[in-house]
Amino acid sequence: MTVQPEVEVTGSAPLDRRAVRRQESKDEIIAAAWDLVRDQGLAGLTMRDLGKRVGMKAQSIYSYFASKHEIYDAMFHQGYLAFAAATADVWAIPGSEAEVAEDPLGDARRAAHSFFEFCTSDPVRYQLLFQRTIPDFVPSDESFAVAVAAYDAMAAKLAGFGVTDPESVDLWTAVLTGLSDQQISNDPGGDRWERVIDRAVEMALREIAPHLFEPSTPSP
Repeated sequence: MTVQPEVEVTGSAPLDRRAVRRQESKDEIIAAAWDLVRDQGLAGLTMRDLGKRVGMKAQSIYSYFASKHEIYDAMFHQGYLAFAAATADVWAIPGSEAEVAEDPLGDARRAAHSFFEFCTSDPVRYQLLFQRTIPDFVPSDESFAVAVAAYDAMAAKLAGFGVTDPESVDLWTAVLTGLSDQQISNDPGGDRWERVIDRAVEMALREIAPHLFEPSTPSP
C-alpha cells in the first residue's frame, strides 16, 4: 500500500481574499444603488441601470444578490446601522436616576432634533426605513432585528423619563416621523417644521409624561 504524504494546511488566505473581494463588490453595488435611488427614486431602481453604474451586466449582479428586494434589504440594513450610529449619543441612558431626571425636556429635544436631522438629510433613505414605499418589500429577519434594536434604544430612553406605555411610545414616534415627513414633503431644504420641534416635544411630553412638569417637592 502506498502511503500518501501529509499535506500541510497553511491557512485559508486565498478563500479569505475571495470573500473580501466579493464583499467589496457587494458594497460597491449597494453604494451604486443608493446613488441611483437618490437620483431616480426608490421605485426607479433597475438591475440594468445598476449594472451600468458598476460596470457589470445586469445578470451578473444576480451572482451577488438573488433579487432586487435583496438589494433593498441590504440598503435597509445599512440604513438602520447608520441610524443607530447617528442617534447613539442621544439615546444613551445616563448612569444614574439623578442624571435621568436632571434635564429630561432638554434630552427629549436633543433626541427629537437628532432624529429629524437624520431623516431630512436623506429623504430617500427615510422613505426606505420609515415608510412602505416598495411594494411587497419585507426586510429580512436579520435586517429587521437592527431596526428593532434601534427602536428599543429609543424606548429605553423614554422609559428613563418614566414613559413605558406602548401607546405613549407610539405617540412619540408619530410626532417625530410626522414632523420629518412634513418637512420632506412640504418644505424640502427649509426649516418650517424644524422650527416647531421644541414646541412639539413639550406638547407630546405634557401628554405622555405630565409628571416631568410637576413642581419638585423639596427634600425634608
